[in-house]
Parts: sequence; structure tokens; C-alpha cells
Amino acid sequence: MLWNEPLLLSVDVGDGRSVAGLSKAIQLSVAPVFLFTGVTGLLSLFSSRLARIIDRTRVIQEALAKSRAKEEADGEDSDRLEQVLAVQRRRTFLINRAILAVTVTALLVAAVVAVLFISAVAALDVTAIVVPLFVAAMGAMIVGLLLFLVEVQLAIRQNPRRYY
Repeated sequence: MLWNEPLLLSVDVGDGRSVAGLSKAIQLSVAPVFLFTGVTGLLSLFSSRLARIIDRTRVIQEALAKSRAKEEADGEDSDRLEQVLAVQRRRTFLINRAILAVTVTALLVAAVVAVLFISAVAALDVTAIVVPLFVAAMGAMIVGLLLFLVEVQLAIRQNPRRYY
């Protein structure tokens, strides 16, 4: 039995090559799956930040409505709340884009896993497909993390200095 022959999945498991091919396919496909753990963690973090931004925006909108309702208000409070609300809108936009970028990362990693599994089982050379998919996945991850960094910087600038 020669192990350097292409491994093909077949119904006959008598020679062990099909089992070895499946084992190799699983080994190749499982490695990128660990990236999913990080991606799902990021998506959870980004989603919770988005929820907090939305909650804070609602509070600011209510305070702005109360400020506008006061006839004796000089408008300075309303202007400050409008500025805070504008920052919240920017943060919402950034975190939404970060969620999009990290979701694209997850989709690309899933495509890498699928292609690696198929290539190992069918004995195909798919380097020309896997490399660009993985590079695109890492690019999307970088974009998502950079957007997250900008959003965090906006949040820090918005809070009073007494908190840090």
C-alpha cells in the first residue's frame, strides 16, 4: 500500500486509504475552526457594545426631549445633548461595520474549512482558492478590529476623565 498516492474517499474501506483520507480531511479542516472561537467571541463583544450604545442613545434622546420641552431652558443643555447624540450615532455606525467585517471573516473561514475538507477528500490542489480566502478573512478581521478600536476611542473621549 503506497501512502503517497492520492487519497480518495471510497466505499471500500478494506485498504484503509479512505479512512486515512477522511482523517486527513478532518485534520486539515479543524485547524481553521479554532479561529471561529475568536470570531464568535468578537461578535458577542461587538453585539453587547451595540446594545449598550443603543440603550445609552435612548436615555440621551429622552433627556433631549425633556430639555426641549422646558421653555425656560437656554438651549445650552440641548446643544450639548445633540453633540453627545451625534457621537452615539457615529459609534453605532462604527460598531455595525465592525460586526459586518467580523461576520465576513466568519463566512470566509467557513469557506476555507469547506474547501480544505473537499480538497483533502477529493485529492484536489486548491491552494489557489484557499490562500486568497484566508488572506481575505484576515483582512476582514483586521478591518473589524480597527473599526472596533476607533469606536472604543470615541467612547473614551465621550466620557469624563474622572473615570480613568
